[in-house]
Amino acid sequence: MHILAFRSIRTRLIIATTLLSVVLVGAIVWVWARTETNLYREKKAEEALRISRVLSSTSTNELHERNWSQIRLNLDLLLREESEFLYIIVSDNRQKNKIVASSPRDFQDQYIPDIVPLEITNQALSLTGESNTIKETFILRDIKFIKKVRGYKGEKVMDVASNINLLSGEKIGTLRIGISLKQLEENIANLLKKALIVGVMGLGFGWGCALILAKELSDPLKDLQESAAKIADGDLQHRANSNVYIKEFSTLATAFNRMSTSLQLSFDKLKKTVESFERFVPNKFISAIAQDGIENIQVGTAATKTITILFCDIRGYTLMSEAMTPQETFMFLNDYLACMGEAIETAGGFIDKYIGDAIMALFDGENTDNALNAAILMQHSLHKFNQKRYRNGLPSIRLGIGIHRGEVVMGTIGFTSRIESTVIGDAVNLASRIEGLTKFYQSNVLVTQSVIDALQYPQSFCLLLIDKCVKVKGKEEAIAIYKLEDK
Repeated sequence: MHILAFRSIRTRLIIATTLLSVVLVGAIVWVWARTETNLYREKKAEEALRISRVLSSTSTNELHERNWSQIRLNLDLLLREESEFLYIIVSDNRQKNKIVASSPRDFQDQYIPDIVPLEITNQALSLTGESNTIKETFILRDIKFIKKVRGYKGEKVMDVASNINLLSGEKIGTLRIGISLKQLEENIANLLKKALIVGVMGLGFGWGCALILAKELSDPLKDLQESAAKIADGDLQHRANSNVYIKEFSTLATAFNRMSTSLQLSFDKLKKTVESFERFVPNKFISAIAQDGIENIQVGTAATKTITILFCDIRGYTLMSEAMTPQETFMFLNDYLACMGEAIETAGGFIDKYIGDAIMALFDGENTDNALNAAILMQHSLHKFNQKRYRNGLPSIRLGIGIHRGEVVMGTIGFTSRIESTVIGDAVNLASRIEGLTKFYQSNVLVTQSVIDALQYPQSFCLLLIDKCVKVKGKEEAIAIYKLEDK
């Protein structure tokens, strides 16, 4: 009976009751460390607030008389003496909170300093009366003073703001001081070290009991660890030994083996998914036509959808490629397509296929805003791309982009061992034709009426009607086309 009772982990936990003292010591140390940490922070905040109020009072006359040079001199002297100060800023409320004095001088004549997050600045400038604000935040860039780095980007700082008021109570400015919390964090770290030493001493007794319990429990745990390592190395056929002395570990090993079996089944399914994925791209296509999972996709799987199609082509690519070697053409296309692809992906679209230098991209949202944003981003990316080419002594390139929205069939074509995703429909052909018209109308981006009608925020884009009645090749019905310009 004694042996059977001892097999229960609950019985073994009776021994662990001696660890109650450990819990108590740990709780006491934690509360003590927490309390001391809060006291440190409160003391630092009170000191910062006192300095801010004093400096605000001493700066009142100079600011009122617009004696900014004297204020700047005082700020520089204070920053030299106080090593924990990262910046001091004085804003003139009468000049729409323009920074008239600062140390370092980087922020003078600015309105919104790029040193802390915007919400911190807004809270500081919105103070009224005799109120003050203390916010813990982080600096957004390195701060240099006298050619030395005073604070590094990401460093925690305490931003203290006080109003500069006349005797009448009128607010004429705001003073802000950024105080580094590095020393505070070091003090807290030292405090935690001391607390840790006290805790270790209190835990000494508990460790003795824990070693006894760990010795009894370590062997089955070690076996489970080795089994997990074998499975992690790819041996999904391995099973843990469930014939263990402690019945709770025996149950755990049995559950572990059930997990291994499920993992093997999941891996087989994942393997099928990967094999299908290698033959089927892009992956956004999958969500549109494979609700039952990619592993169930077959040739001829299709879905009808209304989507937005974007065609993009390089102007004069044939002549350009004739002047390049095949390797140069290959490198050029890779750089260019990566540049355009990133813009399309950022805007929420995905590329269906590359046709030489041409790109066919799809946008499956309910509106066409993403497609127009993609066209604008592509032009921005092209500008940077051309700047890089210019620095390398290469000619600039131009694009033509056509966008149309309509109903298409999205699906797979091919045969059993090789399938490919495709989009078929009159809307695809029309989008390609619209792209071709960009040469005739000397426009970078042309869109159809269907794109305009599906915009969620049309006021966000600059669209000009180019031709309200144009017939494209292969279409009998005339359509209206618009030119998209970058605001």
